[in-house]
Amino acid sequence: MTDHLTIVTHPLVQHKLTLMRDKNTSTGEFRALLREISALLAYEVTRELELTTRAIETPMQEMDAPVLKGKKLALVSILRAGNGLLDGVLELIPSARVGFIGLYRDEATLKPVQYYCKLPEGLEDRLVIVVDPMLATGNSSAAAVDLLKAAGATNIRFMCLLAAPEGVARMAEAHPDVPIVTAALDKRLNDKGYILPGLGDAGDRMFGTK
Repeated sequence: MTDHLTIVTHPLVQHKLTLMRDKNTSTGEFRALLREISALLAYEVTRELELTTRAIETPMQEMDAPVLKGKKLALVSILRAGNGLLDGVLELIPSARVGFIGLYRDEATLKPVQYYCKLPEGLEDRLVIVVDPMLATGNSSAAAVDLLKAAGATNIRFMCLLAAPEGVARMAEAHPDVPIVTAALDKRLNDKGYILPGLGDAGDRMFGTK
């Protein structure tokens, strides 16, 4: 664990991740597990949210009680697989604003190609949490953060299910100010840019498209 990378070693996270890695886990089970594990990861990625207080009245007496400070958070999903993480985080933070960045990886160059971008307003005043299950080469993730910074975001965190050392290094080089929260740091990438041992293509397993 470093200031740039946090690996969530909670037993429930690790158990659910093992079930997701298993190639025999069904599409429905995979989707449910992804929703559950994303909510657990969200606890870690939001651990240092700023608080203020407001006056409330309990059934017993008045008090100054802690509440979140500032504008609503922004969650940004990197399509399409990011939507699986998005659902779980929204259960925890239902008032968050939501944006989408559409990127696909050119299979020949492994470079990201953008096809969609719709972001909430006022990103400069919000904590922005980017969600994508896999941090593989890091090229798509770095490109997504580039877009967010161009839109004014200054406080960004990246949440993923699995990370490869190559992707962590790419993000640290391109965006050293963006902390990464993940459930596991795997061994390496194969020659097609997939994480090993990994869990396969998260989007395909989530949506049953392969």
